[in-house]
Parts: sequence; C-alpha cells; structure tokens
Amino acid sequence: MMLRPLLMCFLLCVVSGDSKPTEKKPRVHHEDVLSRREHDDKRNYDYDHEAFLGQDKAKTFEHLPPEESRRRLSIIVDKIDRDRDGFVSEEELKFWIKASQRRHVLDSVDHQWTDFDVDEDGRISWDEYKNVTYGSYLEDPQMDTEYNYTHMMWRDKRRFRVADTDGDMIADRQEFTAFLHPEDHQHMKDIVVQETMEDIDKNGDGFIDLKEYIGDMYTSEGEEDEPEWVATERQQFSEFRDKNQDGKMDKDETLDWILPSDYDHAEAEAKHLLHESDSNKDGRLSRKEILDKYDVFVGSQVTDFGEALLRHDEF
Repeated sequence: MMLRPLLMCFLLCVVSGDSKPTEKKPRVHHEDVLSRREHDDKRNYDYDHEAFLGQDKAKTFEHLPPEESRRRLSIIVDKIDRDRDGFVSEEELKFWIKASQRRHVLDSVDHQWTDFDVDEDGRISWDEYKNVTYGSYLEDPQMDTEYNYTHMMWRDKRRFRVADTDGDMIADRQEFTAFLHPEDHQHMKDIVVQETMEDIDKNGDGFIDLKEYIGDMYTSEGEEDEPEWVATERQQFSEFRDKNQDGKMDKDETLDWILPSDYDHAEAEAKHLLHESDSNKDGRLSRKEILDKYDVFVGSQVTDFGEALLRHDEF
C-alpha cells in the first residue's frame, strides 16, 4: 500500500562557507512519508516527482519540453537494457535504480570531500571537519544564533566516532561515506535510531508516542481539518509501528520504522514503474511503453533523480 505523508528532511544551517553539519535524513527510508502531495496517479505524478526529486528539482522538469524529455529518456533506455533484447525488465529497472542510488551517494561524498580534506592527504580528520563546519562558531562561541552549535557539534563528533571504525578519528573515504550516509551502513544503524529518537522524543522518556510521532510530521497551524494522510499515519502507528501495542515505539520498533529490513526501495520503485507503464501487461517494458509514460520516468530514480535528463554532456 502506498502511503502519502511528507518527507521530513531538512538541512541544518551553514556555519562556514558552503559547509554544514551533517544533514538530517528522511525519517523513513521506504515507501511512506515521501511527499506533501496527494498520491493520485490518475490525475498527475507530482507525488512521484517530489518523492524522488524533491520539490525544487521537480519544478525543473516543468520547464523541460516533452519532446526533449522523451529524446533524453530514450538514450537512458539503451543503458538500462543490459541484455540488449530491446525490452526493459523489472530486474533491469531495479539494477539501474540501485546504481543511481549509489551514484547519488558517491557524488555527495565527492562534492564535500575537497571542502573537508584541507591538507589534501586523502583523509579527513575530525579536527578538519570540525574547523571547516564550525569555524565561525569556534572563533566566537558567543555569537548570536538560534542554533545550538555546541549540541550539533557534539552529535556530529559522536557520529564521526561511530563511523571511524579504526578509532583514530581520521576518516578515509569509506568511513566518511558512512558518516554522511549512515543509513546505508549496518554498523551505523544504532546511531541513526538514536539520533531519530532524540529528535522526536520531546518528553525525554526514551520512547516515541503517537503525539510525538505525528508531531514530527505535521502541525495543524490553525487548520480546521487535518489532512487525510495524518489519519492514515495514526492508523499506521497503531497497527504497524507500535508492534507490542503499548502506545509507544521503543528502539527496536523505531529501527523497523526508519530502516525496515524487509523493504527494498529499488524493487518497490521498479514494480511501480512497471505497473504504470506496462500497457500490454507482458511483464516487461518496450521503448515505446517507456516513452509513452515519460512523465512517470522523469520523476523517478530511474533517471538518477531526474538529473540524468539535465546533463547536456550525456546527450
């Protein structure tokens, strides 16, 4: 079942230059809490576009002419069709989406690496990261700000220490990747859960109750009627999140919520694309079927979060 709550993913502020404390990730790394939009594929694919592009990038495609989108998507189809049989299977879609996810992570690390590797020795020490990220604050700890940089720096150091598997507080590329993208690494799962619970557990009892769970996603702001998805989330909390039915989520239940072990993003997205585009229901996609549904694909991970369509040098 596809759910519709919004993605609670926001960036912490920039402290020095373009550097920033570690980004808060989406709470849930699976199919729910993906977009503010209502999921109504019969009307439009705004939900899918925002779920995988983000609101800003989704707007970019409003200005890309349909024929140009189809042309560029056609080139990508050739890359997805690994066995060159003229069709795209669910497995090929899944493989391509996973590769796109990996590229997204690697591009993120590459983008930040040069900023933090100040001495250019191929490694990033905690001091390098701290000084680049919190330099202005360290120079003037009394500066007027709405952010608690002391706490943010402490949290970053704690995560850095967990990512630093050899304990020298100097990160190689693999360790720095785990620091920036902890949800992708088994040894980082506990810190992801801990950070999530710290953010949502407002009363500090070590659990996430229903009020805290909903409050992390939605505030009424004077609205008379809450959105339909909020009621759906209340039901999800009662029926699926709170597994032992004690009215709150503990650490294990929170782990199952934000990092579900039985859910595969790429597989779910591949199935969705196939369902939406396989007009003759033969279980595979022809080039024509994909291009006929270009509006679905340009908003999915199959195009590397849509960015592949905007890389002029590839087309």
